[in-house]
Amino acid sequence: MQAQINGGRNQGLDAKQQHIVPIATFTAKGDLPQLNQTLHKALDAGLTINEAKEVLVHLYAYCGFPRSLQGIKTLMAVVDARKTKGIIDKVGKGATPVSDSGSKYERGKKVLESLTGRPETSPKTGYAAFSPEIEIFLKEHLFADLFTRDIISYADREIATISALINLGGVEPMMQSHMGIALNIGITEAGLMQIISLIDAHGGKKEAEVAKQVLAIVINSRKK
Repeated sequence: MQAQINGGRNQGLDAKQQHIVPIATFTAKGDLPQLNQTLHKALDAGLTINEAKEVLVHLYAYCGFPRSLQGIKTLMAVVDARKTKGIIDKVGKGATPVSDSGSKYERGKKVLESLTGRPETSPKTGYAAFSPEIEIFLKEHLFADLFTRDIISYADREIATISALINLGGVEPMMQSHMGIALNIGITEAGLMQIISLIDAHGGKKEAEVAKQVLAIVINSRKK
């Protein structure tokens, strides 16, 4: 878990992380032709097949299965097309098997605590109180199943998540929450601005303007 967190401590996005932003952007938008081109560029830049696939798998938690599955099918087509041209891309490592046999809920809770930097001890409120079953699903599946897959780091997952949320629109509270998590695990303000700039550069000017406003709120709240 600590290694996952340490993976986010940098001054900006590294070369591979810069490709995660457009992958998440076009997956969220369902723009498969642009996603196809983006995946070619990401593989050329050294992203492994498993890393690209893991980003697309992760995104189903935020974009839904339809967008995620279409993204995975697009990656399959890209890999096959490259093979016909004699390009053999690196598959990359798989996920390390989970050795913790304890409660999946408790495991997910620990992951969430490491992301937010806050203990999960308060009485359930809001959606968690209204729909306790979805709170369980979030802990057991999103945080215990998905986040513990170490093919990509926590930072990579938050970059993908924030990029998708910016492009989905209308989910500013979640965007604000995940920007706070990103800062907590070591992604800098400069890194978050880089995500927004990349989305702007890929045709999301309106979405980027909203994201800038949300980031300003996050930064101001942390200063207070």
